[in-house]
Amino acid sequence: MKTIAIAGTFDSKGKEFAYVKNVLEELGLKTLTIHCGVFEPIFETDISNEEVAKEVGVDIKEIAAKKDRALGTEILSKGMEKLIPRLYAEGKFHGIISLGGTGGTSLVTPGMRALPIGVPKVMVSTVASGNTQQYVGTSDIMMYPSIVDVSGLNSISTKIFTNAAFAIAGMVNFEHKEKIDKKPLIAATMFGVTTPCVDMAREYLEKEEYEVLVFHATGTGGRTMERLIEDGFFDGVLDLTTTEWCDELVGGVLAAGPHRLEAAGRNKVPQVVSLGALDMVNFGPMDTVPKEFDGRNFYKHNPTVTLMRTTIDENKRLGEIISEKLNETNGSTTLMIPLKGVSMIDAEGQPFYGPKEDKMLFDTIRDNIDKDKIELIELDFNINDREFAETAAKKLIELMRNNK
Repeated sequence: MKTIAIAGTFDSKGKEFAYVKNVLEELGLKTLTIHCGVFEPIFETDISNEEVAKEVGVDIKEIAAKKDRALGTEILSKGMEKLIPRLYAEGKFHGIISLGGTGGTSLVTPGMRALPIGVPKVMVSTVASGNTQQYVGTSDIMMYPSIVDVSGLNSISTKIFTNAAFAIAGMVNFEHKEKIDKKPLIAATMFGVTTPCVDMAREYLEKEEYEVLVFHATGTGGRTMERLIEDGFFDGVLDLTTTEWCDELVGGVLAAGPHRLEAAGRNKVPQVVSLGALDMVNFGPMDTVPKEFDGRNFYKHNPTVTLMRTTIDENKRLGEIISEKLNETNGSTTLMIPLKGVSMIDAEGQPFYGPKEDKMLFDTIRDNIDKDKIELIELDFNINDREFAETAAKKLIELMRNNK
């Protein structure tokens, strides 16, 4: 019999959680109740808030005495982040569900995010229809809109809670047996302006019996790929589009954070890296671009995306960052330089064609890359030329075979 963890603030929403518990048990499932509120629960739970707080070395009574909601949320969410994956690893539950507003969502989702991809996770939340990035992150949490506030049982809320309970029940009870052959798995990064390259490389790899998962280099894509590499999903990485570093450096809207380009090297996963779309920083509509960038070279990609050409100085710093990150590698790494441009619009006659900017990027990499650890390949092609794409694919296959 499968077990569902029910986690949340049983002090303020005990009736709602009791309802969900009853629905799940009527479906023949076991439940594991976890209280992460500050005060005494409405009914006794299997895991107390005292146990949650102890995960981070804090006495729950001290938190309650301070009556500081922000402090309580911070401490208990960190406790949940440690407790939830540990309980799952011990086989205590098979899926997890929660209900809450902003506070309850912030308390439980850190623990959900710490679970492996594929573990069923349902968060019924008042903020599920808004920007959920801070709650979901790079995980596969199913955010379910509560429609009304999670406050009491009524004709709307009970229907929502029931549907959510049915959803988590279905996820844990029904297992799909894959009928496709397992193939070595490769992660690849792509942007609109590097799509031809990645499509051609992917086609080549698929003909060679590899499966390729493509991540859109929009910040979330890069972070998600890094996490999955860390979790051991991939046999190789074709990281041809490293543009997220432009946004991280300059302040664009698609940054992937300061740890981009670390996971493959740290985990000894063979990787072929290139400089795709390092010619651009991403913003929203033109009227959202910060005034400090007035006078720069812009390109309207579509009504909601404005691209800004990176400068010579920015390319120098990008070259230093790429080199610094790759020099930390513990595994097989090849860096490929497309001498005729790093994107579709960084080519002769195109709006971001920048020989001086590209030269600074390439020279900086040549000067800073550790050639004893990193293989440097320079090709007299644009990144979207077939010769470049297929060379990258062949090189990754070579690294993976040598790694085995």
